Amino acid sequence: MSNEVELNSATNQTPPSGGRGAIRAGIVGGAGYTGGEMLRILINHPDVDIAFVHSNSNAGNYVYEVHTDLFGDTDLKFAAELSNDIDVLFLCVGHGDAKKFLEANAIPDSVKIIDLSQDFRLSQNSTLNGKAFVYGLPELNREAIKTAANIANPGCFATCLQLGLLPLASNGLLDNEVHVTATTGSTGAGQSLSATSHFTWRNDNLSVYKAFSHQHLNEIGQSLRQLQPGFDKAINFIPYRGDFTRGIIASIYTESDLTEEEALALYKAYYEGHPFTHVTNRNIDLKQIVNTNKCFIQVKKHDNKIFIISIMDNLLKGASGQAVQNMNLLFGLDERTGLRLKAIGF
Repeated sequence: MSNEVELNSATNQTPPSGGRGAIRAGIVGGAGYTGGEMLRILINHPDVDIAFVHSNSNAGNYVYEVHTDLFGDTDLKFAAELSNDIDVLFLCVGHGDAKKFLEANAIPDSVKIIDLSQDFRLSQNSTLNGKAFVYGLPELNREAIKTAANIANPGCFATCLQLGLLPLASNGLLDNEVHVTATTGSTGAGQSLSATSHFTWRNDNLSVYKAFSHQHLNEIGQSLRQLQPGFDKAINFIPYRGDFTRGIIASIYTESDLTEEEALALYKAYYEGHPFTHVTNRNIDLKQIVNTNKCFIQVKKHDNKIFIISIMDNLLKGASGQAVQNMNLLFGLDERTGLRLKAIGF
């Protein structure tokens, strides 16, 4: 791939409706888990044409030779070069690689960039070579996303935990330490094999990692302070590697004077009008949300503690689905477009 690639795009950023045209999308890093999920969504998105799927290691191969479930759905091939005719570019690359890519390639301002890495999520790192990135959590920044030039897509744990805490922060009610235990599926570790992602280790196993020090804590704290500037309490986060493929379940509690009825009303009011986040006091489980862009939140009260369970699919609402939701907002579409996905159910 050349280090001096220029991309050009039509100046009209809002896609025509009623058959007047489509958003032309490019994907960099299309061979991994998030790239595969991006392809599965965009192939069926009514307002998107996939202009190219870039992969150095798979250039020339059919997409379905890597993502075998797409056999019969597409004849796209992985490309070694980047097209110069796109409206939006999805960076489905590893942490640190998005910054390197943008430093090596000249992307015109007419192309919207949606980065799925962590490179531009924190405010101090949100600008590179004049390109500014808006933190892309629609339940927090929907109006800013609509007019953004580029999007920093949130992390999976970060999305799940933030959606569990934002209503409290929005009302200035995070007055005490927050305690979190959350378990993620093996796809959260990415496609490359490691000692802790190999089937023979992961199967029938459970383990803690990055206790109290997970990298997503920084963006979680940033978002909570956006709503509650004085928040300075600890978020005691214990992440687990789960013995399942996909999904995140987070158990969150903090001391609160709210009754269960007050907390439930507060959460429902905050998420009113947000089509993917739903609040209940009934029991919830991962099969309700796996393979969807939804987040379900259960709110309960135990003695003096508010207890919140937040569940979502780490590859969809936690990655590629949210990226497409952000694209829909950027281009003036209903944010649910292409994301009315079926849960596995059984």
